[in-house]
Amino acid sequence: MRIVDIAHWRKAVVAYFPERHLYVRSGGEVHSFVLSPSKQMSLAVLVAVCALWMGISTAAMIVTAMSDSRVEKAAAMERARAERRIADREARLNSAVAQLSDTNGATEMLAQAVEKRQAALAMLLDSTGVTASAGQMADATPSERIQTVSTDTDRLIDQAETFAKTRAERLKLALRLAGLDPAAHTASGAGLGGPLIDAKDPRALAAVLDVDEEFARRIQRAANNMSDVRAMTQTAASLPLSEPTVGMDRSSGFGVRLDPFSHVPAFHSGLDFSASLRTPVYSTGPGVISYVGPRSGYGNVVEIDHGGGFKTRYAHLSSASVAVGQRVAVGQRIAATGNSGRSTGPHLHYEVWVNGRAQNPDRFLKAGSYVHQVN
Repeated sequence: MRIVDIAHWRKAVVAYFPERHLYVRSGGEVHSFVLSPSKQMSLAVLVAVCALWMGISTAAMIVTAMSDSRVEKAAAMERARAERRIADREARLNSAVAQLSDTNGATEMLAQAVEKRQAALAMLLDSTGVTASAGQMADATPSERIQTVSTDTDRLIDQAETFAKTRAERLKLALRLAGLDPAAHTASGAGLGGPLIDAKDPRALAAVLDVDEEFARRIQRAANNMSDVRAMTQTAASLPLSEPTVGMDRSSGFGVRLDPFSHVPAFHSGLDFSASLRTPVYSTGPGVISYVGPRSGYGNVVEIDHGGGFKTRYAHLSSASVAVGQRVAVGQRIAATGNSGRSTGPHLHYEVWVNGRAQNPDRFLKAGSYVHQVN
């Protein structure tokens, strides 16, 4: 450093810190102290260092306090958030419990509704061979009951529709083959029967069965179909649709053929079944014996009145096992084959008459095969 600068610095220090005299009186004596510029400067430096230290310490305390405050504030905010989350979870839990309680009640009501549907279907299908699952599951939950009963109800509906459709189509075909109009032998609009009597209005049927109206309509449709099937089944059961013999071949058909005696074309009014002597002959349908005895050209004859204009004739018999006025069932033995009358050998001549006119018996036998497939 240059001498001029040192002198200037010393001059400035002397100007700021001039020599000072300090007098202190103590015990009647006066003491004098001289404060030189260097001493004053040293004292000023010491005061400045203490002030700086105090400032730094104060600042550090303030920063620490501020930091602690921020931490505490953050912790308080986190506690508040946690408390809100807990309160929200408790609210959702309480709501879920309430909803679960309400849902259990609604589910129980739904389970009871589907069980009533199943009971109504079981009532309808009781005579069809389509059966519902046995009983209600006492220990099952409402949801399990709903699933089980709904599945069984769907099965019942499907089986009822299949049952009605299959039987109805085959029975209609059988009646047509027998020369009848199926529409004249259905029971649509005739009521449902039993506990469903006169329940033509779906709303009334819904009230009777304690089910909803839409399901009542489905039951009503199924019931009408079942009624048609039952009516046609009863009609088919009264017709002569069975075979008059067992295991016998047909030797001559219905219609024009060469007469075995005159060898000229002649009308043959029935079917011939080749058979050995005294082969059993059976009633082809239920009815009442209307004639037993000989007829010209037919030999020994048994005739059955089946009602509704239907009659059957069994000819060339060797013997009869029934009497006039006797009621016979389908498949009941009524006679034995023979060679009586205008016959070239032991056989059975079988005829079907409707309202006084001979019909082709083959149509009725084919109709019977369809009815047997239905059953």
